[in-house]
Amino acid sequence: MSLRPSYPVCTDRLHLRPLSERDGTAFLSYHSSPEVHQYLPMEPMDAEGVAARLNGGPWSRSTLEEEGEMLFLGVELISTGALIGDVMLRWVSAKDSCGEIGYVFHPEYRGSGYATEAAHAVLHLAFHDLDLHRMIARIDARNTASLRLAQHLGMRKEAHLMQNHWNKGGWRDEVDFALLKDEWTPGAGIK
Repeated sequence: MSLRPSYPVCTDRLHLRPLSERDGTAFLSYHSSPEVHQYLPMEPMDAEGVAARLNGGPWSRSTLEEEGEMLFLGVELISTGALIGDVMLRWVSAKDSCGEIGYVFHPEYRGSGYATEAAHAVLHLAFHDLDLHRMIARIDARNTASLRLAQHLGMRKEAHLMQNHWNKGGWRDEVDFALLKDEWTPGAGIK
């Protein structure tokens, strides 16, 4: 199994494509924000950290060849070409045919359905192109917008892990969601 998408991955309003050094300024505009990173396991980034990830680093990958690898795709508005967020597909296990989805969006573009559209495209890549059996999402319990998005995607809440990780000075709860390939409704918005 491997994943080698043809880029860009197109939806009705979005292009999903590998991130590169040309995305540095736009990527930094939201990944440097404490608000954006408040529920993420990493601290806000600076220009040097962004450059290290995008200039041939782990976030510029365009394929998944083996379990444990992650694919980060920039989410670009077709209408303007603006980078508005990024989505992640992690190949968790080949044996268990499992992957994980994640998403981060610029606050200015929230509430327009872009995250749902992009996440649905990632599920399509995971279930159709990589042929995974199961996708999970691990979400900070305080992140109500992300919890709603997982439910909107049809994911099922499977666990609420109490104080299971230390993040930004405190113990945090994690809510785990999952979706099986045969539960997924393909096609919505994918071109």
